[in-house]
Amino acid sequence: MQSLKRLVRQQLAHIQPPAPINNQYMTSAPSPQNAVDILKGEWSSRFPPPLSHLTAGPSALFEDVRLQWFASEIGSLQGRHILELGPLEGAHSYMLEHNGAESITAVEGNTHAYLKCLISKELLGMQRVKFLCGDFIEYLKDPECPKFDIGVASGVLYHMVNPVEMIGLLAKRCRTHILIWTHYYDKAWAAANKLESKFPYTQPSNYDGFSHTLIRQQYGNEPLSWIHFCGGSRPYSYWMYREEIIKCLEYFGFPKIKIGPDQPDHPNGPAFTFLASRA
Repeated sequence: MQSLKRLVRQQLAHIQPPAPINNQYMTSAPSPQNAVDILKGEWSSRFPPPLSHLTAGPSALFEDVRLQWFASEIGSLQGRHILELGPLEGAHSYMLEHNGAESITAVEGNTHAYLKCLISKELLGMQRVKFLCGDFIEYLKDPECPKFDIGVASGVLYHMVNPVEMIGLLAKRCRTHILIWTHYYDKAWAAANKLESKFPYTQPSNYDGFSHTLIRQQYGNEPLSWIHFCGGSRPYSYWMYREEIIKCLEYFGFPKIKIGPDQPDHPNGPAFTFLASRA
């Protein structure tokens, strides 16, 4: 009995008492920084003018050259309805709206990222963006999921456990174009950077008749402990070869491929931007 009591005391010692409820209240006058600081330390993006003075994240995602390239290729987005997968903090959603999109439906599965999107929407006055909180694969599978003109999937494909499923489902919901930015697997890059253990094995796979190779990617313990981690929902994902990503879009009905900003020396792995269009 004494040993049981001692065990209970040891377990209780590790339980942190909840923060007092009054710690959740602001004591300063309302400001945009107050809203940003609700998730202090978690931001990846820095805000665009006139909010560039805010302390948020380091990356210029609200002025992303990849989206600027996309806009230059597409021309006017007026009248276009766009589906965005994984908006993160709403930066690309903001750029799409400012380029004239009729509507943007952005689906975010990370709950903290979703809250950051709502903060961005309020601070920047987005009017034609609707953020949805949930798994975009399940959204795409829903028979009631509407059709869109354009799909945007920046920074999500390499976080999937079934990346070809994502492409196949997205292709069914998009009428004209799909924009993707993603990392891809390159054996020489992994060897040169001594990261072979991050990609422990490859395996053949087939989805809806498309045969391809998947390369398992392990996040590792350190990234999973980061407060601003914005990867997948599991401790691993599957990457693809660059050429098979392109063939996959062609297979699912988007044969016209135009390569945009290319980053073979990206520090987190080779990456590229491309626009896939229906014939």
